[in-house]
Amino acid sequence: MALTEGDEWLFAGDPMAFPLTYPGRVPSGSGVLVDDAYRRQEWGEGGAAIAALLAALGQAPLEARHRVVAVGSNAAPSQVRRKFLDHGVRPVVPMTPADVPGIAPGVSAHVSKWGYVPAAPVETPGETSRLFVLWLDEQQLAALDLTEPNYRRRPLAEPVVLEDGTELPPPFVYEGRHGCLAAPGDGRPRRLIAQPALIRSLLDESADLRHLCGDTPERFVASVRDDTVREAAYLLLQRESRVSHAVGGG
Repeated sequence: MALTEGDEWLFAGDPMAFPLTYPGRVPSGSGVLVDDAYRRQEWGEGGAAIAALLAALGQAPLEARHRVVAVGSNAAPSQVRRKFLDHGVRPVVPMTPADVPGIAPGVSAHVSKWGYVPAAPVETPGETSRLFVLWLDEQQLAALDLTEPNYRRRPLAEPVVLEDGTELPPPFVYEGRHGCLAAPGDGRPRRLIAQPALIRSLLDESADLRHLCGDTPERFVASVRDDTVREAAYLLLQRESRVSHAVGGG
């Protein structure tokens, strides 16, 4: 399938292959991931256009799909595509931005085997975040669960609202199993920032982490690919800067 204009940027790489790009390249608006392309499609009239595209492709309709809020790299079509292809599942996924109350992307207190420090949701009472909602069929949901061993899938406590004002029942979110990292000083949960800046800040704050993983984001990524180093880095993060903020469920 030929890429539409602008899709090349979305699919130039995924965070598993290029960890310092985490959380990956995110679309500017709603659409449908279809194999190796992202078809931009506005939500309207109950998702009629998206529903028509799914029907034309012979895929499960919207009403048969499970909604999952993407807090980290699951909002990047390249990452979702890779995850599903790795598990033998066709990547045809509607993706719709929504206002999600009460949570924001924080930083999980662990390191992925790919070398990045991933996101996890943190509670933000009174705040709303603009995040993507993935609409997954049964196979896709099962496959995505398999890619998230460091998270628990659970429903949010409140509905979310799409760009046109459509309210959706509380979707699922993947809650981190390891807690989230605290910001220095006030101890509040860190907010997710660009991966090089995040790793640089963690290294600057910990002489032990620099000694273990090197003094640059590039050296950190290379070092934590080793299982022993990654486990030691995890234990350091847990000891030095862990804060536990569970996401409220329904």
